Amino acid sequence: MIKKIDLSGKWHLFLDENMKDEKDYKDFIILPNTTSNARKGTPNPACETGFLTDAYKFEGNAWFSRKIKIPALENNTVKLFLERTRITTVFVNGKNVGTQDSFVAPHIYDITDLISVGENTIEICVCNTGYKTGGGHMTSQDTQSNWNGITGEISLRIYNNTYAENIFVESDIETKTLKISAEIVGEKSGSALISCNGIYGNEQSFEKQTFDYQNGKLSVIYKMENSKMWSEFEPNLYSLKIEVDGDIVETIVGLREFKASDNGDKFTINGIKTFLRGKHDGLIFPKTGYAPTSVDEWLDVMKTSQDYGMNHYRFHTCCPPEAAFIAADILGIYMEPQLPFWGTITTEKDEKHNKEEQDFLIEEGFRIIKEFGNHPSFCMMSMGNELWGDHERINDILGGYKAIDKRHMYTQGSNNFQWFPNVLENDDFFVGVRLANDRLIRGSYAMCDAPLGHIQTDRPSTMHDYDDAVIPKKEAAKTEASADGTVKIQYGTTMKEVKASDADADFIPKVPIVTHEIGQFETYPNFNEIEKYTGPLKARNFEVFRKRLEEKGMLGLADKFFKSSGKLAMACYKEEMEAVLRSKTIAGFQILDIQDFSGQGTALVGVLDAFMDNKGLITDKEWRNFCSETVLLARFSSYTYESGESFNAHIEITDFSAKSLDKKTLTCKVTGDKFEQISKDFIINHRGENYISVGDFSFEIPEITKPQKLLFEIYIDETNLYNSYDLWIYPNAIKLETNGVFIFDKLNKEANELLESGKTVLIVPNLSELENSIEGFYCADFWCYHMFKIISEMMKKPNPVGTMGLLINNNHPALSEFTSEDYSTQQWWEIVQNSRSEILDDSYEGKNIIVQTIDNFERNHVLGLLYEYSHANGKVVVCNVNFDAIIDKPEGKQFIKSILGYCKNK
Repeated sequence: MIKKIDLSGKWHLFLDENMKDEKDYKDFIILPNTTSNARKGTPNPACETGFLTDAYKFEGNAWFSRKIKIPALENNTVKLFLERTRITTVFVNGKNVGTQDSFVAPHIYDITDLISVGENTIEICVCNTGYKTGGGHMTSQDTQSNWNGITGEISLRIYNNTYAENIFVESDIETKTLKISAEIVGEKSGSALISCNGIYGNEQSFEKQTFDYQNGKLSVIYKMENSKMWSEFEPNLYSLKIEVDGDIVETIVGLREFKASDNGDKFTINGIKTFLRGKHDGLIFPKTGYAPTSVDEWLDVMKTSQDYGMNHYRFHTCCPPEAAFIAADILGIYMEPQLPFWGTITTEKDEKHNKEEQDFLIEEGFRIIKEFGNHPSFCMMSMGNELWGDHERINDILGGYKAIDKRHMYTQGSNNFQWFPNVLENDDFFVGVRLANDRLIRGSYAMCDAPLGHIQTDRPSTMHDYDDAVIPKKEAAKTEASADGTVKIQYGTTMKEVKASDADADFIPKVPIVTHEIGQFETYPNFNEIEKYTGPLKARNFEVFRKRLEEKGMLGLADKFFKSSGKLAMACYKEEMEAVLRSKTIAGFQILDIQDFSGQGTALVGVLDAFMDNKGLITDKEWRNFCSETVLLARFSSYTYESGESFNAHIEITDFSAKSLDKKTLTCKVTGDKFEQISKDFIINHRGENYISVGDFSFEIPEITKPQKLLFEIYIDETNLYNSYDLWIYPNAIKLETNGVFIFDKLNKEANELLESGKTVLIVPNLSELENSIEGFYCADFWCYHMFKIISEMMKKPNPVGTMGLLINNNHPALSEFTSEDYSTQQWWEIVQNSRSEILDDSYEGKNIIVQTIDNFERNHVLGLLYEYSHANGKVVVCNVNFDAIIDKPEGKQFIKSILGYCKNK
């Protein structure tokens, strides 16, 4: 390219919703932009509750026109470059140039024969309907919306008579060379001048070298002795320039080798094992409603992800613009774009086969490779999300990509075939949630995808890992299809039936295993966020949720619901990631998500909001304590103990850093109020292994008279490595005094007489008879209650419980002998799991809820686990907990003691 003419700026605009192509340019727009972001068209009065509302939603043909002046040309080639758009048709001086429809690649039109020196008119028709495929999160209302416009570079690129294009660069870290190929347009033979210089802080440069090309093909080996390599730790970059006849093409390169380790259990970067800590990304940018195309904007969001320990991006059914790859190049992030597809790959024998769609998707994959393949950050590629279909066809498509480009690792998709996982011949890595029906490799699941994970079902501890699930010691359960060979699956926000494939209960992948979309722990909305939606996408869903809460009389609790549910979600995330890091057979995770997901029912699952801003629940430093290249871990069996018991923890380190920890001192320390500090130092013996067994730390719980919270800390002083856990300890000689306590399972004549006399009565219902109530479920709600309730009902599976932890009045005298935070902590697990929360919607008035279960924002039930109210001349205290089920646990016994003490009549 010898010159670029920037065409950004003011364009005439005509919106043709009826698509009659009867143009009437009466409006203007500043491009790049979308019609929605520019507030063009008719305001949208809709109020969506499952996703953000596009305030200026437009679907149809958007016509953009402007006059441009072209300088003198000397037989030059002129191309119109349109980055990030929809289906485009281009007209130059009234003549149709053609139509292009890629979601992922720039639309490039050769307009040489239609352009002339002087004034020219360019018209671009952008259509955002009639796609050949659904588009995944490239077009989804759940993420960036189905916008219309052009959001990236708009330019004329002028080339000499002879120039290079389709540059392909492959690095060899052993020989420190670049294998470069290119197509030469114009002269069929001649010479090319190639240079390579360090950029973005890399000051290395290499001399220009001259190479001959023949038959319009350039194929050379460019030597770079002593060049620096690219990785997450040292993202060294170079600018490679190819000059032919004065025309220069430039591309970013980095020397790296990303592949599986020799035994297939991990990924390696330049021969060093790495562990993927991946962020799911669906191109959610609510400020504009579309993904940015500037490097600075992507640097901003990706630096935030790095601040939260991420070194990997998995794009869900989408591919970001080139600016994202450049930002990832600069920062050292491993990128995995994905075809915009969430469906079934069929063969021509299938009656539902859609050849046009499949051909388009395959070509999109080739376009992704062609446009972004030189970027060193482009390390992995996936065919789609949760695909089904023909194994052989999927394998053949993968093979087609690998045949032309082996620079990346490929996978058939994310969580393909769900309950029937497999690894195909051309799979380089596996991404899924289970290896058989009950061989689970993440901690939480939807009810329609049961069995549930250990965070949802098991008493809290830090013992769980997934090694036994990956390499089972016993025979696993096999998922069975229905009689007609089909199985019902979750499909996006709905359900569909697919043909089941064979599943091997003993399936063990021989490639790196990445656990898919871990987390998904939901928090209550923060209604203060509403004012941040100043762009085209409006949080009218939040407004509806706020109104619902107000109608239930609980709007004043909104902030407490948000913070308390958030604290529980963060604790669940901590266990989720630590369980993966304890697992030696797992190669990485892809979390869903550190960022709130604004669609699919509104899934507020992030530590960050949809704008990538901190929600105030945990700092980035605190998050990195359990999500980083090096994490200090402790394995122990319980968070609750009583006097005389021993606390035993095995200390481990999972380390994928570039630094050695050998001979450093690790300290374990336990502190508490009126508790004599206990500490122990360990000298780390580190010989380069990724999983370090440090030693055992134990102590005996001392005699105490009141329950206490202890802080168990692990740290290495000369580093910033730190982790901590809260422990809860109780006296072992707890006596339950029932004298003066009147306990009933419901109000009866005797209880009413006591109340008439001014007494306090404790009601502990028979939970099996407690109507109008919801079962106790300690864990945070999975993803979004609204979406998975619908799917569960469609699949005829149990509905999710849908609660979001506890809001606890921890200063109430009923809990004076049960030390507690004002949110759910591990000591509440037994209590909650053996409880039911009473729905008090119609009888809330006059009741003081001491322990309230937080309901989801779909139902907004007033839920009482422990509450009280005045009755006659006395007081009724209702505790919807099965005392018999918890009395053998130290925390359970202490909880009962505190309740009995409060209800004692003098």
